This record gives sequence, structure tokens and C-alpha cells, in this order.
Amino acid sequence: MQQHEHIVSELDIHVLIVTFEHGGVARAYVEESGLPWPILVDESRALYHAYGMLRGRVRDIWGPRTVWAYAKEFAKGRVPRAPSRGVDTHQLGGDVLIDPSGIVRLLHVGSGPGDRPSVATLLAARKTAGRSA
Repeated sequence: MQQHEHIVSELDIHVLIVTFEHGGVARAYVEESGLPWPILVDESRALYHAYGMLRGRVRDIWGPRTVWAYAKEFAKGRVPRAPSRGVDTHQLGGDVLIDPSGIVRLLHVGSGPGDRPSVATLLAARKTAGRSA
């Protein structure tokens, strides 16, 4: 998503990163990754649960999709960081696109770390929301 920051800005998309990891881990991640967007720490996972992002099964978390996603990152010269000690690696994540009137235009609950919508899918959902808003 960071590689498409200029398009995100042009489409007036406001990105908010949500994590359940405590503040120190979240701060370190922001510093390490150079995230340009605000980050919200949801240690209680209320937002995760509200959008149906529960816990994944072992085969989802460590299955072929994850291996493939990590292999693509390695091929780009990026080494995924190891999870912090004690972090729940089974917590599912996802992507939610909410329009200015509060309507959820896209909800993608990942089945594991390798299951994310493409940036093109997110941008298309935003463009569609712009026509119907």
C-alpha cells in the first residue's frame, strides 16, 4: 500500500492501521516500516471482533498461502519481521473500506497472513464508492 501512497492521496483515502500489539511494539513497527499513516492500538480487539476477524487455524496461518506471501517478500528483498514474543500469531486481520457517510464499502477478513486483497481491489472499491456516495 505504501508504494501506492500517491494514488491513495489522490483518491482522498484516509488510511488507519489497527493493531492489537501493545504500544511499544506498534511504535517499533511504525519506525521500522516508515508507515505514513496513523496507527490505532486495539489491545482488546474490539474492532477485530466487530468486523469478524477472529482466530485462524494453524493450517491457515502457516499454510501454503503464507509461505507463498513470504516467498514473494523475500524475492523483493524484504525480510518479514518475526512476531514479537508472546504475540498471538493466530489473530486474523483484514481490510475495511468505509466511506465518509459510514457505509462499509469493502470488508475482507483474511484467512491468514497471505490472504489480503490487492491494492488494485482496494482502489477499485474506493472508486466505486465514490460513484455511489
